[in-house]
Amino acid sequence: MSLLRLDRLHYCILMSMGCISSPFVWADDSAQDIAILPTLHVEVTRTDTTYLQTPASVFRIDAPQVDTSSQVNLTEVVKGIPSLQLRNRENYAQDLQLSMRGFGARSTFGVRGIRLYVDGIPATMPDGQGQTSNIDLSSLDHVEVLTGPFSSLYGNSSGGTILTSTKEGQGKDSIELSYSGGSHDKSRAGLVLQGGAKGANEPSYVISSSYFDTDGYREHSGAEKVLNNAKLSWNLDDGSKINWVTNYVKIHADDPQGLTHDQWNANPKQQVPFLKQFNVRKDIEQTQTGVTWSKPINDKNELYAMAYLGNRQVTQYQSIPKSTQDASINQAGGVIDFERDYYGADLRWTGKELLPNTTLSVGVALDAMDEDRKGFENFNLVNGQPSYGVKGNLRRDEDNTLWNIDPYLQVSWQFLPTWRLDTGVRYSNVHYKSKDNYLSNGDDSGKTDYSKVLPSAALSWQILPELMAYVSYAKGFETPTFTEMAYRPDGESGFNFDLTASTSDTYETGLKSQNQLGDFTLAVFQTKTKDDIVSAGNSNGRSTFRNADKTLREGVEFAWNKKLWRDLTATASYTYLDATFDADIPALGSIAQIPSGNAIPGIAKNQAYASLTWQPSHGLYGGVDVQYMDKVYVNDTNSDAAPSYSVTSAHVGYAWVMGDWKVNSFARVDNLFDKNYAGSVIVNDSTQPVGRYFEPADGRNWSAGLRVIKQF
Repeated sequence: MSLLRLDRLHYCILMSMGCISSPFVWADDSAQDIAILPTLHVEVTRTDTTYLQTPASVFRIDAPQVDTSSQVNLTEVVKGIPSLQLRNRENYAQDLQLSMRGFGARSTFGVRGIRLYVDGIPATMPDGQGQTSNIDLSSLDHVEVLTGPFSSLYGNSSGGTILTSTKEGQGKDSIELSYSGGSHDKSRAGLVLQGGAKGANEPSYVISSSYFDTDGYREHSGAEKVLNNAKLSWNLDDGSKINWVTNYVKIHADDPQGLTHDQWNANPKQQVPFLKQFNVRKDIEQTQTGVTWSKPINDKNELYAMAYLGNRQVTQYQSIPKSTQDASINQAGGVIDFERDYYGADLRWTGKELLPNTTLSVGVALDAMDEDRKGFENFNLVNGQPSYGVKGNLRRDEDNTLWNIDPYLQVSWQFLPTWRLDTGVRYSNVHYKSKDNYLSNGDDSGKTDYSKVLPSAALSWQILPELMAYVSYAKGFETPTFTEMAYRPDGESGFNFDLTASTSDTYETGLKSQNQLGDFTLAVFQTKTKDDIVSAGNSNGRSTFRNADKTLREGVEFAWNKKLWRDLTATASYTYLDATFDADIPALGSIAQIPSGNAIPGIAKNQAYASLTWQPSHGLYGGVDVQYMDKVYVNDTNSDAAPSYSVTSAHVGYAWVMGDWKVNSFARVDNLFDKNYAGSVIVNDSTQPVGRYFEPADGRNWSAGLRVIKQF
């Protein structure tokens, strides 16, 4: 779709819809009243504006006050956000697959190209690698999702931003016990303690702990997970506020890996028989803590500060045969083992009315990480034959460091009663260094630097009190992660320092409105990217990457919700996203040339969502939702694809309130009609003789649970 065609489409939609486009607030707790929505302020854009005043595609999902799921994966809460494709791999070793407007679709594990924050603390590593596994749904208050140009205000790897916020302790002390179970021997037990501040300058608190385990939908896909989260909040007499958040997660997960199309059709639950000998698995342990502090100096000036630190340890056993490891002294082995310390800070000052009708914010962000990365053989010899799935001889040993210091500036100017200009600029710079300690195959030490000035601007017009239009632009910037640089496409040892950072230019125009027809949002966008980081192949669980000269993403986002009657709410969304290579990519070794116009793999062109929920604060509740996802190409040549699918989920529950006791029970069925579909794809898998691209989704499955809360 060309920009001219997008402009024509946008014009036609505007003319036909008039004033029905609106801010879209997704609240599972449907007791939200439309009349109070304008008082909800957007945190993720840092502009202290309401939804209707924010010139960006931003969506909020409030955590349900009653249970609708087991609270294990973010996919249970975040549904139907336009341009957000959140896929459950049914593989806890690799986390969820998350992309926004196509950014992040290349990731074979974790989250890339998108910034994640929990209570203002980064859940994305300084190199751009993130994960959702440490987000505690038991104590979740709400989620904000920001797509489009405004994300560049967060610097590196900001193709989109997701900000999750934990509840703050309120009222009487209480204890919450919960248990849920379901298909494939899934079980989850949870404990939450919470309470409000007893007196001035005393903290409120929320402490949450849970244990989850499952045998998994597929062979060799079992997992165990421990998650602890604590939040203390102080509201001090001088008006300042302090939040202290500590998080711990430990995961042991087997990895069934992908299937070929024929294997998937024959038996989606299987693990490839050849892979069983390797016992592919991953162990993760992460501890993180952080503090945020805000203080109003007077009615015109405010200070904000954030600091955090963490430690992450990962050991991963891969399915790399001994013959492959023996073929070259540069082969880094079949066991990845690293320990990473990371830390950072953000300091910001905000001043109002320094000039008439103007708000100014100036800040600086610091992030750094130190990584001790090793590689080992994944076998021992027994009677001359390899016995896989154990840690063998050392094959790689290096110390990796990264740091950035990003100054930034935001200005908001209400230059006319109904017109406002929001601008920002950030200087993003990232510095990598690797020291090779394994010198028997040569010294592969090296370093590289990336930097870019990232301007942004948005012009908004409040046409009516219930209708706002805007246009915006921003330049984006994304560096490769350490993992993406860890292996070279040519098979040689050392980091792939030839991999450069990508830059993008995004243009967006949109409408927002609230009226008797409901709440609507509409956005049309185009993103042109240079040196896009794309997959150069995945084989035996190991990924390499290269740069594509030019890529293009164009699309339309639409969302609507309305309270139909009392506690009955309907929601719907639709996204058209055309993501293509905009220039030929030359052949690289055994990788074929990619012609301009091919679709970028891992991205659905069309997606839609609809739900109907009856959700009072107590009594009987329930709901049903349907999600449609278009076909997804699995490789750059577009030679194969995961077919399109529609899946339906339904839930029902009952909530009792009896004095100081609250009891909540639920039951749900996902994939109600037992659709056989691919939950995600492993982009550009090059395992011979044919690629194992497909990670099958679960069939029809059920879950049920009970939660009891007692106040004291």
